[in-house]
Amino acid sequence: MILPIRDHCRYAVASPTSMGVRLVPEDRMAVHNSNRFLMTSTSAETNVLNVSSSLGRPCLALTKWVDGSPIAAFIQGELRRRNIAYEGVTVKQGGPWGYRHQMNIADSGFGLRAPRVWNDRAGEVGRTLQASDFGLRRIFGEEGVAVLHLSGLIAAMSPETTECCLTLAKTAKEHGTLVSFDLNYRATFWLGREEELRRAFDRLAGCADILIGNEEDFQLTLGIEGPQTGGEYLGSKIDSFKAMIEQAQKRYPNVKAFSTTLRQVISANEHLWGGILLAGDGWHVETPRPIGIMDRIGGGDGFAGGLLYGVVSGWEPEKWLQFGWACGVLAVSSLNDYAEPADEKQVWDVYAGNARVQR
Repeated sequence: MILPIRDHCRYAVASPTSMGVRLVPEDRMAVHNSNRFLMTSTSAETNVLNVSSSLGRPCLALTKWVDGSPIAAFIQGELRRRNIAYEGVTVKQGGPWGYRHQMNIADSGFGLRAPRVWNDRAGEVGRTLQASDFGLRRIFGEEGVAVLHLSGLIAAMSPETTECCLTLAKTAKEHGTLVSFDLNYRATFWLGREEELRRAFDRLAGCADILIGNEEDFQLTLGIEGPQTGGEYLGSKIDSFKAMIEQAQKRYPNVKAFSTTLRQVISANEHLWGGILLAGDGWHVETPRPIGIMDRIGGGDGFAGGLLYGVVSGWEPEKWLQFGWACGVLAVSSLNDYAEPADEKQVWDVYAGNARVQR
């Protein structure tokens, strides 16, 4: 089953997002006892775009900026370097207590010391994102987008971003653009808005052609019964994951492909990593296998980005899953929280387990 891509697309993948910066200590140190940090531009959604953009396919971030902010200028420069175009309005800071870009402070952990993440998002300008900030008829109608990718993070960030995502999904469908939705549940985003967001996520899932999430995402955003995972080996619970996806397929018959990642944490440096894909009536499974971890953040985004690259490339579903699995591995082999493949061969070498030196 190959998903149909509309003709004349300027962008392979577009996504609404709230941009920020990520601060990571050097040498796998913990945040509280470090004084040297690496700063990168970050968002879950541009992490997904980065696979296609690295491999030469133009992508578009729909976002919002703080006027005159050096952090905004840094992020814009990083997006240009990563072959990701951006569009969005610029607003005044409004003084020191006004708008700013989010800050994500995280360490990578080591051994049995787990990674810790601290999100500092007060005054985040991306929470004010609205569909009216963008020329949607031009973007989707005239320029053309192959896939609109939506994340549960941006969809749940505020009432404004929720409505923005719903409007984007509707507009995309009107213009023949495929819609991808990664459920991406975060409890802190849902606090006090559970009923409202459950209704919105149900509508977004109903618009989707591709629905992505782990077992908690399906259960907590859509209320679909799923496996209870703990310390046991996930490979032994494949049938329960399939049963969860089958429930989702019955509820959302218009969705053409469902996928979930499989992750079991052995230590901060080693995970078991796999995935499942239901495309049409065909099952594809990557049984979890050991992978080394430099920084776990962004693995799921790399998976989604690789899967979407396979979709826009016109591949068969089995290759979507394989490429997604390997792009997730690439993402966690870097201190950046996105996969940045040099070429397709590098990704397929990862999938094949070929770590021999390339000369």
